[in-house]
Amino acid sequence: MSTAELACSYAALVLADEGLEVTADKIQTLLGAAKVQEVEPIWTSIFAKALEGKDIKELLTNVGSGGPAAPAAAAGGAAEAPAEAAADEKKKEEEKEESDEDMGFGLFD
Repeated sequence: MSTAELACSYAALVLADEGLEVTADKIQTLLGAAKVQEVEPIWTSIFAKALEGKDIKELLTNVGSGGPAAPAAAAGGAAEAPAEAAADEKKKEEEKEESDEDMGFGLFD
């Protein structure tokens, strides 16, 4: 991440924390007050447009959650194949762990 992107990100977070609307002008004003000179005006515009109408605090609190769930009808039989593949992979990992233990080798030995 470049200095410009990082500076714009922090400025947007400050504005959101204060409950202010994130605009290119406000980001630029904050960057000027912080004496960050390396930021081209295009970056402030990009960040302002990307965050326009979005609740930044909500975005931050939902970072770990995925997108909307797929409809059950669309998933159908396709959901079974990944589940079986995951089960097979887990079984292989367990077998590998057992074989390491049988040989007397361990992670912390």
